[in-house]
Amino acid sequence: MLMTTVAGCPFCNLVRNHYLLPMLRAGQVQAVQLDIRDRRSNLQDFAGNTTTPAQQVAAWKARFAPTVMFFGPMGQELSERLVGVAVPDFYGEYLEARLTEARTKLK
Repeated sequence: MLMTTVAGCPFCNLVRNHYLLPMLRAGQVQAVQLDIRDRRSNLQDFAGNTTTPAQQVAAWKARFAPTVMFFGPMGQELSERLVGVAVPDFYGEYLEARLTEARTKLK
């Protein structure tokens, strides 16, 4: 699982702190985050090429933060992206549904 983020984004903080970090700590997911504005850090993409977080996020056309994406080991997207936090009360259910779909495709 990967989340795009921007420093100071309150919705990114909500997703990170209330959903992703608890799942990560419980060992339920592997998750990373990429800052959509980071043009300085080095990142290795799924093909082994060196890029930056900003370039990779642009290549995925993930222009909004937070966007949560679900990838398989070869970089294939396994489930529909979860873009933004339109209805915070239902976010957990949306996240679980996409995780279930992604896990099913991994089997």
